[in-house]
Amino acid sequence: MRYVVYFVIAFCLWLLLTLSVNLDHLVAGVIVVLLGTIFFGGYFTDKPIKFLQLHRLIWFIIYIPFFLWYMVKANIDVAYRVLHPERPIKPGIVKIRTILKTNIGKVFLANSITLTPGTMTCDVEGDYLYIHWIWVQSPDLEEASKIIASRFERFLRRIFE
Repeated sequence: MRYVVYFVIAFCLWLLLTLSVNLDHLVAGVIVVLLGTIFFGGYFTDKPIKFLQLHRLIWFIIYIPFFLWYMVKANIDVAYRVLHPERPIKPGIVKIRTILKTNIGKVFLANSITLTPGTMTCDVEGDYLYIHWIWVQSPDLEEASKIIASRFERFLRRIFE
């Protein structure tokens, strides 16, 4: 079952990335996604049937514009810091704790953090993530976790837990 779910999700992602329904693109997509499914489908998730639940799909659809909003905000913030004459940065690596328990949830959180400019996930160790932050607002574990991860965890917990 996990192979089928992986194939369906990966093929939908292929269609979103190519934005084409030409026969040659579809055939190339099927071949690439099939190879990816063969090699990586077994590592996808422990309980793939969870991805077919309607409420999880709805939360994922809600998460996409929410994530895009924070990505745009972070891009503007980083652009300001780059273009500002004094370059106001206070970089550092902070440790945060996640409430997510599944590996795929942690991977999505780490990628969401990395895809918002100004932050980059350096390491995931159990329930802790090490984040490089362009403007360290607080080195405190709980405060940094709240600032960086909590906004994404609300959605990711409903999707992957």
